[in-house]
Amino acid sequence: MQKTNYVTVRGTKEGLILYLNDECSFPELVNELEEKLSSKYSQTREGPAVEVKVSVGNRYLTEEQTEQIKTVINDRKNLVINTIDSNVITKEDAESLRKEAQTSTVVKVIRSGQVLQIQGDLLLLGDVNPGGTVMATGNIYVMGVLRGIAHAGCDGNEDSVITASKMEPSQLRIAEVVNRSPDTKDNEVHEMECAYIGKDNKIAIERVQHMGKLRPKITNV
Repeated sequence: MQKTNYVTVRGTKEGLILYLNDECSFPELVNELEEKLSSKYSQTREGPAVEVKVSVGNRYLTEEQTEQIKTVINDRKNLVINTIDSNVITKEDAESLRKEAQTSTVVKVIRSGQVLQIQGDLLLLGDVNPGGTVMATGNIYVMGVLRGIAHAGCDGNEDSVITASKMEPSQLRIAEVVNRSPDTKDNEVHEMECAYIGKDNKIAIERVQHMGKLRPKITNV
């Protein structure tokens, strides 16, 4: 009987891609991985390090199994793990992704000393008073006057934006980039504005109508 290939190795300009069968048992998979790497990429092979990407398809790997695969590959001195990709995620990860993709609508005024923190995008129907703070891992949309602190992308997403019907913040922050209170504007101007990180890695403010070009992925229509 012809032996099933549980491990497929393909070379690319960037390195190697290992496709690991997702239907066999894990011990069978590891055994064949060790055999193939031992025959093709021995400990004594000379040359520069080769980056390895691993695809496990529809197989869920526990932390212990992930470490076992890493050990088998890293034991070959010239092979270095880049990524291990799986089509399967845990319920906890799925729930976290769902929250990141959702928009939470809050109707209230954020007063001095209050902090409102949201996972995903925040739509605030109300003002942020001086001394108040709003934070979101995604975008922040204030349908009122923003006079306090707004921190979008608070988990590091630099593509996040902050919009307000009237932009008069004491501080704007997107990811780790901070912009102190912007210059005072003409009180007669009442256009909705949007703050974002520009190409110079500084926070810039534009009319909200420009967001379609600056952040085309912000709309799903």
